[in-house]
Amino acid sequence: MTAIALITGTTVTGYLIVRADHSNVGAAFAAAALPGSRAMTVLEDAREQMIVMNTASHTMHIVGAPKLASTASATAATSTSSGSASGTGAAATVNFPPPNPGTAQSTAYSMMASFGFDPKTEFGCLDAIWTRESGWRYNAANASGAYGIPQALPGSKMASAGADWQTNPATQIRWGLGYIKSTYGSPCNAWSFWQAHGYY
Repeated sequence: MTAIALITGTTVTGYLIVRADHSNVGAAFAAAALPGSRAMTVLEDAREQMIVMNTASHTMHIVGAPKLASTASATAATSTSSGSASGTGAAATVNFPPPNPGTAQSTAYSMMASFGFDPKTEFGCLDAIWTRESGWRYNAANASGAYGIPQALPGSKMASAGADWQTNPATQIRWGLGYIKSTYGSPCNAWSFWQAHGYY
C-alpha cells in the first residue's frame, strides 16, 4: 500500500511517497512537519531501511529442518550410524517427519521410497550427509569439481539423471539417491562411511 502526503512548513513544501507497511515512516512524517528539523536526514534513513528490509525479504528463505522424534531416538541413531551397530546402518528407531513442502529436503523425502528406502528411518542419515556436503544447495560447487546437492564428482555425472542436472534439485536428488543405493545400499550405510572417512 502506498501513501502520498503533502508536507508543508515554513521551509519545506512537497510530496512524499512512502509504503505504508513500514512502521518507521511515522517518525519521518513527524520530523518533516517540524520547521528547522532534520527532516531530510530522517526521511533518507527511513528510505534506506525500507530498501534493506525489502531486499532481505526477497533474498532470505526459511528452510525447516527435520527434528528427532525423541532423545532416545537420537541416541539410537547416533550409535547406529556411527558404526557401533552391526554396520548395516539400519536406524529403525528413528522416525523423521516429512520436511517442509517445497524444499529440496521434501523432494528427497518423497523420492526415497522409489529407491527402496524408508524415509522415516533413512532420511535423517541422508540429511546428515547432504547438509554437510552442500547445505542442500543445487548450485553448490567445490574446487575439486564436485557439484550440486549430492556433490557428484565430476558434476557432469548427474547428466545421466537428466539434462537439467546443473539447475534442477530433483534431478540431482534422483542421481544422488541412485548413487547411494548402488554404492552403499542405503543412506544410513553411506552416512556411516561418511563419518569414518569424511566423504562418501
